[in-house]
Amino acid sequence: MRRLVLLGLLGLGVSGCLIDPAEDDDIDPLEKPLCPELVVEPLSRPSNSATLSTASSALSSTPNASQPMLVRFRKQTGVRSAAALRQREDKVRKLGRLKYHWSSLDTAALSLTSEEQAQLAQDPDVLSITPDRTVHALGVSPRLPVPALLGATSTTGSPTEYTWAVQMTQANKVWDDNNDGVLDTGAPNGSGITVCVIDSGIDPNHAELKAAYAGGRDFVDGDDTPDDKDSSGAWGGGHGTHVAGTILAQLGSGGQVNPNDPSLSPSGMVGLAPGARLLVARVLDERGDGRTSDVIEALSWCRTAGANIVSLSLGSSSSDPAEEEAFQTSWAAGVLAIAASGNGGEIATPESKVYPAAYSTVIAVGAVDADKKHPKFSQGGEHLSLVAPGVNIYSTYPTGRSPFASLEAGGTFYTSGAFDYVPFAEYEGKLVDCGLGVGMRSCPGATCEGFVAYVDRGDITFNEKVRNVRSQGARAVIVGNNNPEDDDTLSFTLGNAATWPPVTAVPTTTVPIIRAQLGNTVRVGIRGGDYSYSTGTSMATPHVSAVAALVWSANSQLTNADVRRILESTAEDLVDSGAPESHEGKDVVFGYGLVQAKAAVDQAIRERK
Repeated sequence: MRRLVLLGLLGLGVSGCLIDPAEDDDIDPLEKPLCPELVVEPLSRPSNSATLSTASSALSSTPNASQPMLVRFRKQTGVRSAAALRQREDKVRKLGRLKYHWSSLDTAALSLTSEEQAQLAQDPDVLSITPDRTVHALGVSPRLPVPALLGATSTTGSPTEYTWAVQMTQANKVWDDNNDGVLDTGAPNGSGITVCVIDSGIDPNHAELKAAYAGGRDFVDGDDTPDDKDSSGAWGGGHGTHVAGTILAQLGSGGQVNPNDPSLSPSGMVGLAPGARLLVARVLDERGDGRTSDVIEALSWCRTAGANIVSLSLGSSSSDPAEEEAFQTSWAAGVLAIAASGNGGEIATPESKVYPAAYSTVIAVGAVDADKKHPKFSQGGEHLSLVAPGVNIYSTYPTGRSPFASLEAGGTFYTSGAFDYVPFAEYEGKLVDCGLGVGMRSCPGATCEGFVAYVDRGDITFNEKVRNVRSQGARAVIVGNNNPEDDDTLSFTLGNAATWPPVTAVPTTTVPIIRAQLGNTVRVGIRGGDYSYSTGTSMATPHVSAVAALVWSANSQLTNADVRRILESTAEDLVDSGAPESHEGKDVVFGYGLVQAKAAVDQAIRERK
């Protein structure tokens, strides 16, 4: 089952360029591949552009190249304001390469050369010129019409869909108090509340999401189809789909799950607010990068489209005055914004913050694990408001794109984990012991006609092991884990896209069983599922967004300030002896504490007028 790698490669190791040693006559013959045609080759992933971080570097190193910038103008007051605004509109249009102009924020997003920036800086009407910074994978307005064919919320499913995170936050106690797998009649479930997910886009056809999906906007590609794809149709990392499922995946609407994992419900999973309505604003590309200007524009779009809540599992390490004002404007309009606190906890300083979470008009959300402990990656601070489940969170993933492993030996299926970047494929063959997979002669009896390689974990990186045994003829690989702490997840990566064979890992407890099959025929398969596990404050944020939807659906008279107050005042106070700054009451580790849906909804009901 796919587990999104959001915190880097976690020390698993990625070696450098792939080289065909057969082309080097100076290499020892024993270190040349037996099967040159099977040597792993890198795959260049098609894309319409470089990553934003790479693009930014290229722009800055190209003389007088245009760079994305945010230009803030001085606010005009008095009788000359109307005329001044008209002059400013003309000025902005003449500058060219205009992306957005927000007259209410006195700000424009433009592409400017360094020479144009210098000239514009001399204009007394200009307050500041700042980079349109990169963000990462973290009155009454007119409202867009609700699609007439919006699907009905599914009301019947199974309690097996209630993940540990749903139960820890008490969400199921709000809408299924008797735990029969059916939404209780009249119970708050998010109905009547719209949540706008500002993220990487989603799979709108996912079985768990299509009933709730009410429309969206893609600010990366500039269209109304906010799916998580690049211009070639290649899917991204599934970040937005995972976030959306946590909020409002439907009861009894399950997609394809790993049938060999008894811990998973065949009905999939359910979100914390399955009755809520979903809007999607895509601002992150398929690599999880985006621009501040798109976040500002998306925030305005969500408000205009009728969102009550905006959920942002994205952020940047620096603040931006135009963005901050945009969130203040959104707050004043009654919208509740909720954002991730960041995943740099292990290296963060007391001054380190992630924005927009650190703005005063945004609820900052950190993560806890299944034991209500503080994971080291979760960033805190005085601005931290709440925490929610954020470690190994099971949720939706683009349909058929989440690889899960199927391992059969001796007529029995065994639990195993698929590596990142492996293909959807199956292979049946003789199991050969390749030891640690070190070198090009590590598989005795190897043949280019094909076999399944068994390798033990350790000594060299996973991709080196797989590359070595693949060059000896292996058409599939089984890796035996040697660390019991990793047995529950088996979440490993090969580090890059390449012509890898199917690769799976087995837990330490299964290693002796598989080794007993050496010399016998085994089958290794990688299939595509509709769910994944993921870790990060990105995963904690939608839990709070969903609970906010439950609170608001319980009492529509509440303001955004009321909902925030209720969430914070009813949170479960947490203290972790392993986190030195954790103590009773609000602290920098847990904020006000763990969000609690039942307690918050009960309070909202008590406040009905």
